[in-house]
Amino acid sequence: MVKDFPSSPLERVMRKAGADRVAASAIDEMRNAMLEMAERVAMDAIAACKHAKRTTVKREDIVMATRAERMRQR
Repeated sequence: MVKDFPSSPLERVMRKAGADRVAASAIDEMRNAMLEMAERVAMDAIAACKHAKRTTVKREDIVMATRAERMRQR
């Protein structure tokens, strides 16, 4: 996984969502959660791409994969 994903954008997202203060450990955990979710979406998108007998992952693959991820969250 990507270890140098910057902290500041994650902190901005959390502050925009309403947090007054954000601990470094919370940012690290958010980074881990987002990267895990992104990896699942990427794997699903690649599977959709292969199923369509393509080698290029397209926007539609990502859209479908994110819908699948949302369904898993329910």
